[in-house]
Amino acid sequence: MRYGPAIIIAVALLLAPGLWFGLNHFLSEEDYQGSAVDSAARIELEGLRQQLDDLRLQLEDLRNEVARMPAGGQSFGANPDAEAEYLRQNAPNTIIDAYAAVVLIANRTEVNRGLEVASPAYLAEKLGLPREDASDSCQPMTNEALRQRLVLTQVGPIQVNMLQPAVDSLRVVFDNILRADPDLYARINTSGSLCVRAIRGTQNRFSTHSYGLAVDLNIDGHLDTFTDGRTQLGLTILADFFHAEGWVWGAGFSREDSMHFEVSRRQLDEWLAQGLL
Repeated sequence: MRYGPAIIIAVALLLAPGLWFGLNHFLSEEDYQGSAVDSAARIELEGLRQQLDDLRLQLEDLRNEVARMPAGGQSFGANPDAEAEYLRQNAPNTIIDAYAAVVLIANRTEVNRGLEVASPAYLAEKLGLPREDASDSCQPMTNEALRQRLVLTQVGPIQVNMLQPAVDSLRVVFDNILRADPDLYARINTSGSLCVRAIRGTQNRFSTHSYGLAVDLNIDGHLDTFTDGRTQLGLTILADFFHAEGWVWGAGFSREDSMHFEVSRRQLDEWLAQGLL
């Protein structure tokens, strides 16, 4: 068991009442009506009173902290997972708070390290069109061969509607994230997966979302600003896990879209060779 925090709190609890009493006694003997107390002294006394109030609040926080600690006699030593969970819930953690922080994307055009997208023409050649006509809004998939492979399910922390091989691959990604960084895993949110529509500014060129081969993610539900060259710190961490499973990160697109993760052409070719699509 780690005794440091408990010892600090215990000492503070022992010393604080005495200090509080002493300051209060000292301050109570001063009288603002007396001519011997000039303006500077009054300001100093008021500052001491404020410190006294702050001390009282800190003492109350310490008492609450002690109340949340495990009951006497319980040791974390036999259960390190319980200690880790206690510290995760109660100890300050600037790293956790930083996951949603917006940062510049370093070497943005190099983030995919050799992985390439499957172009709309390539997707249409290998999988057919998801539907005959495309619009700017999401529509149902009418390609029956593809539609039968769609799966609406919970994968890790989010729900997706994607082709089965993509779902299986995404599950591997999230399992790896959970093992490596459970705090980040718990803050992953989604902005959507399947959306059968045309790529912005085009006609009848279907996006990867239209095939159930892409997902948009964010941290804590805060959407990334499109094409600003910046992203949430947590997404830069997620990108490495996706790259390891053959996914392309939209941060490397000419029009940066760092919420976007899609199956690479290399990965798609592997699934086609295996008869999974």
